[in-house]
Amino acid sequence: MKNRIWILTIAILATSMSVSMAQETKINWIEIDKAFDVNTKTPRKIFIDVYTDWCGWCKKMDENTFSNPVIASYLTTKFHAVKFNAEGTKDITYKGRVYKNKGQGQRNPHEFAIAILQGRLSYPSIVFMDEDNNLITYLAGYLTPEQLEPIMAYIESDAYKTQKWEDFRAKFVSKLNTAKP
Repeated sequence: MKNRIWILTIAILATSMSVSMAQETKINWIEIDKAFDVNTKTPRKIFIDVYTDWCGWCKKMDENTFSNPVIASYLTTKFHAVKFNAEGTKDITYKGRVYKNKGQGQRNPHEFAIAILQGRLSYPSIVFMDEDNNLITYLAGYLTPEQLEPIMAYIESDAYKTQKWEDFRAKFVSKLNTAKP
């Protein structure tokens, strides 16, 4: 009887801990102008999820990749995480220039999306900026947690400055295998 109570207690604790972990790893997405502002006080690299409301793969990335506790925790602790609607209408001031959505084109892309994706509009896309708000790189397309995790570590650790991606990737140890969602 005592063994059953002990097992039940452990099961309840494990369940409450996993629920607590899931709540703690929710990404606190901020707007791009806030990220630039916060970056002056708390410098971190900026991670920008460039999406559109109509993009099915963007929604799938929200559901599968950004909801992963390891990915969410990494984004929350190592980056300023930004959600940017590539067809949004809010003006963005970046490096002294005001970027707008002028309502031109088939789907009305925002000038800032065009700038940070260097004219290659594809959704979803991920943009990485350094602590001084300079573009590091961008990646187009849907990424699984297994694909995104080493890329985030490569950028966040500054390994991209001194190591080839292939060398970094070969030595990278994932935390996804050890984490329980």
